[in-house]
Amino acid sequence: MLLRRDLLKWAASGLGAGLTPAAAESTAAQPQAGTAVAAPQGSTPAAPAFDFAAVVDRARALAKAPHETGAAPLPGAFANLPYDQYVSIRPRAGTAVWADDNVGFAIEPLHRGFLFTAPMAINVVEGGTSRRLAYAAHQFDFGKVQPPADLGDIGFSGFRVLHARSGKGLVDSAIFQGASFFRALANGQNFGLSARALMIRTADPRGEEFPAIREVWIEKPTLANDMLVINALVDSESMTGAYRFTLRPGEIAIVDTECTLFSRSAADFYGLGGMTAMYLFGPTSRRGSEDVRLGAYDVTGLQILNGNGEWLWRPVSNPATLQVSVFVDANPRGFGLLQRQRNFDLLQDDEQHWELRPSLWIEPINDWGEGSVELVEIPTDTENNDNILCFWRPKAVLDPAAEVSFSYRQFWCWTPPDRPPLAVVTDTRIGRLGTGRKRRFVVEFTADMFADPARIVDMKPVLTASVGAVTPARTFLSREHKTCRLLFDVDFGGDTLSELRLVLELGGKPVSETWLYRWTA
Repeated sequence: MLLRRDLLKWAASGLGAGLTPAAAESTAAQPQAGTAVAAPQGSTPAAPAFDFAAVVDRARALAKAPHETGAAPLPGAFANLPYDQYVSIRPRAGTAVWADDNVGFAIEPLHRGFLFTAPMAINVVEGGTSRRLAYAAHQFDFGKVQPPADLGDIGFSGFRVLHARSGKGLVDSAIFQGASFFRALANGQNFGLSARALMIRTADPRGEEFPAIREVWIEKPTLANDMLVINALVDSESMTGAYRFTLRPGEIAIVDTECTLFSRSAADFYGLGGMTAMYLFGPTSRRGSEDVRLGAYDVTGLQILNGNGEWLWRPVSNPATLQVSVFVDANPRGFGLLQRQRNFDLLQDDEQHWELRPSLWIEPINDWGEGSVELVEIPTDTENNDNILCFWRPKAVLDPAAEVSFSYRQFWCWTPPDRPPLAVVTDTRIGRLGTGRKRRFVVEFTADMFADPARIVDMKPVLTASVGAVTPARTFLSREHKTCRLLFDVDFGGDTLSELRLVLELGGKPVSETWLYRWTA
């Protein structure tokens, strides 16, 4: 049985990554690999000059043409590879692009097969000109797979970015593979949640589209700049896009993202700054788990800094039914899925090390106008599935043949650089009280002010629930740990859904971020 933990272990081993998101490829279009810079046999073409404006033009022209859904066939040896055979295909040592050029980065193309049947054309830009990387079988050790004698150029499924780190050589930095999914890491982290370049009709009754990165142009870096620029062409049934990602690895991995989107047809539901993660069980929902571990999750919650300057914290859970939460806003200042649990002792997973997974924080660079941050929580009984999704959904509908541009910054981090100047929620625990629908909640806030009770003598919790009988919150302060724990019970009676809200106030003003939670039966 293919397990998500096996896939992530494979990613961490340097053999590949991004397998879990690539399940989307079974429903994504599989366009032919780009051939614009491929040379006819026996000829030596002039290297074409590269300009990102040309990628924008390509996306614009592509949107005016019908979407092509034809697959790029794979030889039988690779078309239906099981997991264990696919992971045995390894790049040979010394084949990574730029590995010997002392530029701080190297690129490792990834083989097609298993879930990754769709091709991604990979071009490198050197000295201002572009050349396409051609597939060559001798660059791979095929392990358990017996390849055909003459494969030809079957292309690649994506690529891995390696970054030179002092004393460690070239190490994993990012992965682009599977539909429009990609991952990045801060120093010392393991791969976890994924970003998505574009999301279309997510959790919509009409069915979701999975846009795919069709072609990339990766600009050769310089050691002095310590950044890598990746230009990408994204294609889907209803939209196309030109993307420019600027990756800066480090203690926080920053990915500046610029995109111009084009609509083939009216687009009333598309998402920016998308991300997907996994939450199986933990302190908000165990759902009958008898696992020896204390938790299994990439992230603990959704953080939002809305356009009004309010900091919101919404713990995520594994609900019994599909849940979609909508946070209406105008010009959001930031949002993201965060892993706030950094204590191994509260997770107890020696294989997965959930405490080492990245948080991903998005900051818009330009005004995004009206729209909503949307959180999707999907029931799951396995950690193989990414069941937590988050994205910004613009309110405005794109007319056919319309275009729109956005820019934003991604922070792949331990903790976002822009933190609330308030008490933050560091734990949420929910338990059943007897039979029926009575629950006990414990919400823990952490702040320096809790070390001095005299500073908060008049602080009070403001707690509400849309339905249900709520008991007054009891407060427990710890000067040593600088925490304030609030315990309260809610009897939901015959109701099946309730929205809870809690904030600490002093002098009528908030001194904590606002805790939100959706309880469902």
